[in-house]
Amino acid sequence: MVFSGNLFLLALSLIIAVAGAHNITAILDGFPEYSEFNSYLTQTKLCDEIASRNTITVLVLNNGEMDTLTAKRPLSVIKNLLSLHIILDYYDAKKLHKIADGTVSATTLYQTTGNAPGNVGFVNITDMRGGRVGFGSGEGSKLDSTYTKEVKTFPYNLAVVEISAPIIAPSLLTATTPSGNITASLEKAGCKTFSHLISSTGVLKVFESAAANGLTIFAPNDKAFTDPGVPDLTKLTNAEQVSLLQYHALASYKPIGSLKTMKDAISTLATNGVGKYDLTATTAGDEVTLHSDDGKSSSRVANNAVDAPPLVIFTVDNVLLPSELFGKPPSPAPAPEPVTSTPGPAPGPEKDAPSPAPVSKAPSPSPFSSPPAPPTDSPELSPVEGPAPADSARSTTSDKANGNLIKPAVMMAVLTAVIMSVLLW
Repeated sequence: MVFSGNLFLLALSLIIAVAGAHNITAILDGFPEYSEFNSYLTQTKLCDEIASRNTITVLVLNNGEMDTLTAKRPLSVIKNLLSLHIILDYYDAKKLHKIADGTVSATTLYQTTGNAPGNVGFVNITDMRGGRVGFGSGEGSKLDSTYTKEVKTFPYNLAVVEISAPIIAPSLLTATTPSGNITASLEKAGCKTFSHLISSTGVLKVFESAAANGLTIFAPNDKAFTDPGVPDLTKLTNAEQVSLLQYHALASYKPIGSLKTMKDAISTLATNGVGKYDLTATTAGDEVTLHSDDGKSSSRVANNAVDAPPLVIFTVDNVLLPSELFGKPPSPAPAPEPVTSTPGPAPGPEKDAPSPAPVSKAPSPSPFSSPPAPPTDSPELSPVEGPAPADSARSTTSDKANGNLIKPAVMMAVLTAVIMSVLLW
């Protein structure tokens, strides 16, 4: 039992270690020489992307080398360069020094952005012999960086390895920074209808004001507004249109990696004291789907149109419909079920007991019908002197009570008396 308990504790500690291994910022907090690298992982939200991956290697740079990478560059460019230092595979010191064929082209996080032409999203790792391992951009640059040391590993999920210099892809340095013009970016991404709506309602000013501190926009493409399930938005008041448009934005910078890690309800710009206007996000692989708070409306996050921290603009496939505006009204109370009765003449008023048909005089037979046949399980009755149809059931029951049901009762009483007399004797 003690042995089993020790095994359980060991397994539990391993599970906890693996579960916490992807908290890269917590790991690097213990290494002050990487504080600048760690800070930029937080600013760019790359830490969330790392947390959402099962297997990953982080090539860290000390503070001095980070100054070379940042070098007065905008945060969006720094994020792209740092993405080249995050490999979507596990490489600890042992694996780096035993690379098959001496070189490998490793996929980086930048390759998953969809903005990596050619081999820009790959890093070449080469075993240079003599204990040296070199790193270089897949664009064809030299192996200007080398392996320094192993910092932290959680086999085979996360490896943190220090390298001597930044991995630089030349095309990322010359790439233009995404435009800060929200409407121009939306129109370029195929979201002209959404762009027109935020401009005409004044929501654009709200977006521009929020963008300084962090803004995430989920812009439905033009086709989304023509789908059959989308209500006629012209019938909404201006205030309702504003709420609908603000429902498609968050007052914070949440790139795709951050959305993957969000499990709770997400407040939107439309969230206020009157209505929640919340969203939730679900993840399947690298795909994220947004859902309205009642679950009746959802949309896939399709493309990353702009990622220039602290602004990110996604295109989505559908218009998200908050329940606060498009929830169904309460269903009316169900109508009472009709009362069913056995076939027979229509009853009189509810408060009046049915009166028996007159028996002193026979009704005149209709020339278009024949008289009904007498019941087979009751004594034959005259159509003139028999009871009215409403009383026939009571008559039949009474007959059974006076005949079939009384006889067994009498027999039981006699049998009981005989048994009692025998017992008393």
